[in-house]
Amino acid sequence: MKKIKKWKVNATLLELCLGIVLYGIVGQIVVLIISRKPEYSIGFWAGVLLAVLGSIHMWWALDRGLEMASKDAMKTVGAQSIVRYLVVVAAAILLGVSGFGDPVAVVIGYLGMKAGAYMQPFTHKIGLKIFKY
Repeated sequence: MKKIKKWKVNATLLELCLGIVLYGIVGQIVVLIISRKPEYSIGFWAGVLLAVLGSIHMWWALDRGLEMASKDAMKTVGAQSIVRYLVVVAAAILLGVSGFGDPVAVVIGYLGMKAGAYMQPFTHKIGLKIFKY
């Protein structure tokens, strides 16, 4: 871990979260072009938020798993992965049933985790300029 200002932050996690937020901004523009229904935006941003929280949870689970024996680490990391996906499914169902947000938009927003991973070389350059780590 590298020290960024006063907090200990994993630089790769920070860059991943930055990529997810950038994905969210671009995705919101697309959502506004396609439809002005607030359900789509709410669902999309719920998915983006879950992607950021899921990334932090994944970092925590992997960091914890690296300190365990191989067999225990596989069980723990696998169980934590299932927890992440169950949370996304529960959020999509909850928003869909309530009519407050669109469940498909939740999943599309959650795909920001993948987009953030692919944008990491770009966000790494931004992180170097902003945080100078």
